[in-house]
Amino acid sequence: MKFINGTVKLFVSLLASTIIIYAINIVAGFAGADYSFTHGETFVIWILMAILVNNCFNK
Repeated sequence: MKFINGTVKLFVSLLASTIIIYAINIVAGFAGADYSFTHGETFVIWILMAILVNNCFNK
């Protein structure tokens, strides 16, 4: 049961981090900024955001 709960939290945090990253990028685009990320930068930002979202679940 812990495995299923942990897996669900992992997928939810990865999905939420993807939505948050793209939302920030879209809002910044409306404000006139033009961000382009390499694949490595996007991966690091995605993982760090997923860790942040996962820590918010624990509080």
